Amino acid sequence: MSLTEEQESRVIEMAWEDRTPFEAIERLYGLPEKDVIKLMRKNLKQKTFKNWRARVTGRKTKHASLRPEGVDRGYCPSQYKPKGANK
Repeated sequence: MSLTEEQESRVIEMAWEDRTPFEAIERLYGLPEKDVIKLMRKNLKQKTFKNWRARVTGRKTKHASLRPEGVDRGYCPSQYKPKGANK
């Protein structure tokens, strides 16, 4: 699957977010975890990539299967404000 620059940017942002599981990225963009890792490796500096990998490896919030039962979303409902909310 080919992503636009904007979509790649959003996937990278989601991969950095602690509470967004890889399954959500796959559901939205069709990229399984291994492809997200490839994308991150391609777009991040080597040290930054290593830090990211160390941070997400085994993290319960990045893998839906490791999350406690009943946690079915990756963010707080008030985390993202509707566009134009600051007017």
